[in-house]
Amino acid sequence: MSKPIDITIRPIRREDAQAFNEIRRVHSVMRNTLALMSDRVDKTEAMLASLGENDYMFVAETNNNGEKDVIGFAGLHVNSSPRLRHSAEIGISVAENYQGRGVGKKLMEQLLDIADNWIMLARVGLEVIVDNEKGLNLYKKLGFEIEGTKKYAVIRDGKFEDVYIMGRYNKNLI
Repeated sequence: MSKPIDITIRPIRREDAQAFNEIRRVHSVMRNTLALMSDRVDKTEAMLASLGENDYMFVAETNNNGEKDVIGFAGLHVNSSPRLRHSAEIGISVAENYQGRGVGKKLMEQLLDIADNWIMLARVGLEVIVDNEKGLNLYKKLGFEIEGTKKYAVIRDGKFEDVYIMGRYNKNLI
């Protein structure tokens, strides 16, 4: 594991669209991402502008010789259906050269604090490709459990891959 770094977690802004795209475009990040986003910055800006009251999205940034660099992002989407309002889904991406340095953990902790202590969610879920060891290890450390497997759920490098469905439960509520 590489040396941890000082990072700041803050809400995402429209002007983060370029950095968002750059992180998602790196092959090792894209390999473990379930959704492919547009490379067009205007599309990403529009997506960021469309975030609603059920969306919580943050970036991790570090100070690189006086320049603030976005090195990761994570989002929490709360289900809006009345019967599902107690649950949300998480997505996360960290720049390749910052993986294993505590960035993902800090982003996830920010989202889980909101889920547990501010909007009182009973369940937070995510999906992860079954061979994403870094992601699986992080999620398990944060209390996520494998609930099941979606067979042939995603196409990666021209092959169908399985995905784990994982969940974390707020024991204070259930």
